[in-house]
Amino acid sequence: MTRIAVAGAGYIGQAHMAAVQAEPGCTLAAVVDPSPAAAGAAARAGVPLYPSIEALLARDRPDGLVLATPNALHVPQALQCVDAGLPVLLEKPVATTVAEARTLLARVQGKGARVLVGHHRAHSPIMAKARQVVASGQLGRLVAVMGSATFYKPDSYFADGPWRREPGGGPILLNMVHEVHNLRMLCGEITQVQAMASQAVRGFAVEDTVSMGLRFANGVLGSFLLSDTAACARSWEQTSQENPAYPSYADEDCYVLTGSNGSLSVPTMRLKTYPRPEERSWWKPFEVGQVGLVREDPIQRQMAHFAAVVRGEAEPLVDVHDGLQNLAVTEAIVQAAASGRTVDIPEPAPKETA
Repeated sequence: MTRIAVAGAGYIGQAHMAAVQAEPGCTLAAVVDPSPAAAGAAARAGVPLYPSIEALLARDRPDGLVLATPNALHVPQALQCVDAGLPVLLEKPVATTVAEARTLLARVQGKGARVLVGHHRAHSPIMAKARQVVASGQLGRLVAVMGSATFYKPDSYFADGPWRREPGGGPILLNMVHEVHNLRMLCGEITQVQAMASQAVRGFAVEDTVSMGLRFANGVLGSFLLSDTAACARSWEQTSQENPAYPSYADEDCYVLTGSNGSLSVPTMRLKTYPRPEERSWWKPFEVGQVGLVREDPIQRQMAHFAAVVRGEAEPLVDVHDGLQNLAVTEAIVQAAASGRTVDIPEPAPKETA
């Protein structure tokens, strides 16, 4: 059995605990969390509780560790595990700043460490199928992408965490990092961003709505609307049907990929293409269909992949290099919104020399 421990017994930590327990060939070794509330989570799981990673490693070293701790602890704890030679599943964001992420990347590459970054949507069958359609050429040359993450966070969300009303607590840094990784998987590297932000609805010191323009390295252009005060179901959580905690609407999409021969709407997977590319025209009808797929829980699929990484059977699907690039784009959006200028994103170095 592959023994995996989980550090952080909050909402996402408990989701990881359940995934370990449900994964064949894996067993939950321990929970690491100094908070009093963690005792109940460990007791329900029937595993020992340790107050720190140091205590865990001193008493019962697992085969791998999930770090689902607060963002500020991600890099210090990941460095601790890397130095101890312990494979890690590090929740997103990979770090709080790009500079921190670079420090972690250098250490990981220097030691050849196994670190999987927890962008779980990378393990979604929906994303895998969408990428397959793009790569197949059915859409022709990819031209543009239109995306959205629009949802309404209730007042209790801000009452429970007053820091969410302040800079750094808004949807750019908390939610957009998910979307950036999806867009990079679908369309390639993002090289430039423009953004306009508003806090007109809630009046907090942090943004509640952001409109973005994106340029990709391959010439694709994108537009993206982000809002946590828009009562609208055009978000991944409310369309993908992957998290039962959210109501889902089968008639809504959050991405539309457009090519020179057709379009794909995600996640409904509605496909419109010209049957005869040589006759394509807006006066000609599309052939309309839907791409079939099998839905599976990406959190569970991510855990299966992490177990394979721990055993040395696979390389991380989302590595620290990816996590750093996602964070770099997100930081650029913040800068663009604050300055009103187009912000260039440096081309990422090749993974083997980053």
